[in-house]
Amino acid sequence: MEIEPIILENDFVSLAPLTDDYLEALCEAGLEETVWRWSPEPITTPEAMKKYIETALDEQKRGVSLPFVTIEKTTNKVVGATRFGNIDTVNRRAEIGWTWINPAWQRTYVNTGAKLIMLTHAFETWKCIRVEFKTDALNENSRNAILRLGAKQEGILRQHMICQSGRLRDSVYFSILDNEWHNVKENLLRKLGKI
Repeated sequence: MEIEPIILENDFVSLAPLTDDYLEALCEAGLEETVWRWSPEPITTPEAMKKYIETALDEQKRGVSLPFVTIEKTTNKVVGATRFGNIDTVNRRAEIGWTWINPAWQRTYVNTGAKLIMLTHAFETWKCIRVEFKTDALNENSRNAILRLGAKQEGILRQHMICQSGRLRDSVYFSILDNEWHNVKENLLRKLGKI
């Protein structure tokens, strides 16, 4: 597993390596309270977005994260961000998460297109045996979106995180295994009208 910044793209989205240069575009796309409703640390100011970028880039330097900005292809506009995180090269697994999308692009092809290219990279380039996802147990939209990808719910970690508000968050974990990837990929391609 080579954990290096890379551009991942298909007909729908381009995932470009996150850099400080994207601060303004990410603020334009993401400083809306609804985007961060279920996040342990809401990003509602340019300073918070700057810290978000710095944290992601620090994790990238340590080899445990690979962060991207999400660019919608027809408009060439930054509409969100996502990343591979908790990368474990020894056990050939990674988590896909830290995903947020501007409300105007939620429930469109953007998330499906992004997940397709990330999962393809994880299973076909990195040869992962497992890809994980997690979300707040209260976030029904996110839970349903992860299930629609074809991931299997594994369980709930109770009091997994302390949110900035002080709320104790339960996190739901999901996964896709390498032997499930073929069917998941076909399903995603079908959703995107590619088969």
